[in-house]
Amino acid sequence: MALVIAGERSGVGKTTVTLALLSFLSRFCRSVQSFKVGPDYIDPMFHQRVTGRSCRNLDPVLTSEAYVQECFNRHLQGVDYALIEGVMGLFDGASGKDDFASTAHIARLLQLPVLLVIDCSRLSRSVAAIAYGYQSFDPRIKIAGLVLNRIGSDRHLQLLQDALEPLQLPILGVMRRQDNIKIPDRHLGLIPTAEITELDALIDRLAELGNSCFDWENLLPLLKEEGSREKLQLSGNRKGIYTPIEKEKTHSHPLTEATLPGIRIAVANDRAFSFYYQDNLDILQELGAELFFWSPLADTALPKDVQGLYFGGGFPEVFAQQLAENTSALDAVRVLIFRGIPTYAECGGLMYLCQLLTDFKGFSWSMVGVLPTKVVMTKRLTLGYRQAIATQDSPLLKAGATVLGHEFHRSQLTVMPEKPLFKIQGYESKEQTKAATEGWQVHQLHASYIHLHWGGCPEIPAQFLKLCQEFT
Repeated sequence: MALVIAGERSGVGKTTVTLALLSFLSRFCRSVQSFKVGPDYIDPMFHQRVTGRSCRNLDPVLTSEAYVQECFNRHLQGVDYALIEGVMGLFDGASGKDDFASTAHIARLLQLPVLLVIDCSRLSRSVAAIAYGYQSFDPRIKIAGLVLNRIGSDRHLQLLQDALEPLQLPILGVMRRQDNIKIPDRHLGLIPTAEITELDALIDRLAELGNSCFDWENLLPLLKEEGSREKLQLSGNRKGIYTPIEKEKTHSHPLTEATLPGIRIAVANDRAFSFYYQDNLDILQELGAELFFWSPLADTALPKDVQGLYFGGGFPEVFAQQLAENTSALDAVRVLIFRGIPTYAECGGLMYLCQLLTDFKGFSWSMVGVLPTKVVMTKRLTLGYRQAIATQDSPLLKAGATVLGHEFHRSQLTVMPEKPLFKIQGYESKEQTKAATEGWQVHQLHASYIHLHWGGCPEIPAQFLKLCQEFT
């Protein structure tokens, strides 16, 4: 079976532990599939760089419980091992009131054991109370073992082992404090893989940690995906990289729309625009689209004869000067959007389509200019799941339609649309009268800060491609 890597809270080192395990397994085994709980984009980039396979997000808020189970089963086909990296603390859910969409929820949903990572840097005997609490809190969760992270000395480790011995919880990993393993970060989390010059050396060090710090004799049986494993019964309950993304063998999603073969979609993909769920790209391809990846940073022209544009999120604020200096790309995008080419833009993509982008240093840079607003970077972080309710009929949605998405940015617009696409509510809010508004529609452009996983709303890419088919 697969194994879930969970933390007792955020910041305990579960990403480092996950990458160490993946690096070792990828180096010495045939194939390993990784998954990430939640809406994260950057951790999956590291997974993919290590394994050579696209990491898959498991998020029942953005999709559904049934989709999570189906996605997990589908991408286990033909692999030797599977790992799921959790999100936040083991029991931390989307609302904070329960554990829906938490790592524990995913472990229960997929019937998988948990490897719990504990930050021991300021602990000795108290480690037993933490481990006992997590072991006892929800008897439906099987804690298969512990990883003791940030151990200071042999004496420190002995104190921890003595304290944990009565619990009979296997210690499956021991990681000392690591001064030479640090993944750099910035205002939205880790720096993406394409910007780290020493990444191969970092992965080598992680593989060495994976080799030396874990009890593989007892870990491997937990990680093995048996070929005869009985498929999970799908639940009916529903709530609610730089470098071209390699095309893998895909499997059919439960889409009801007929395929529309041969539609050419230009996907912005470089260091400025790299936030894409692989499932979204797969869905477009399964509906018949041909994807052509291009760089708004480096390419002076769009791919030829495209019928639609797709701009994901990313870090346009970091590369604003370079984007602004590529005036040929800006002009090409502007001309096509004003001609009516169907365009889908999320977060960083929306920022690129504004008139000006003011970066953290206060410098302003000209962008595409099809949206009559400017974007300014701020210190304030906007983060969380959102209910987005369509306020009017648009090319992609009917008035009143609700989609569940995720916001994650440190920018704001200077002018809001007169007729916004969405009324925005919190994940569980019932009070629509207090909701904000958001999102732009210009010609055939859909631009919003809201990130969507199309596994939860496959009607949107299907409708997008129908519009693209009509563009000439």
